Amino acid sequence: MSQDEDQFRKQLAGIILNKRQQMGLSQEEVARRSKLHRTYISDVERGERNISVESLRRIAAALDMQVWQLVQYAEEKEAEQLVTTPA
Repeated sequence: MSQDEDQFRKQLAGIILNKRQQMGLSQEEVARRSKLHRTYISDVERGERNISVESLRRIAAALDMQVWQLVQYAEEKEAEQLVTTPA
């Protein structure tokens, strides 16, 4: 896995974690809503899972979002870090 892919996965993980916390949801509740296991949600939030499109769709729905929103926010966050990180 390239460093860019790893960085994007970490950004996506952070977006999912932040949104869940903003909504006041536990990992268990997101797991229930998405019909995924709590440990899977935990792995996703730590950026340790290369998440499938279907799992991303389920998590987005559990967070009252669309997949494109999660991806867009992650891309924006990654772009911000590229701009603010010294070369």
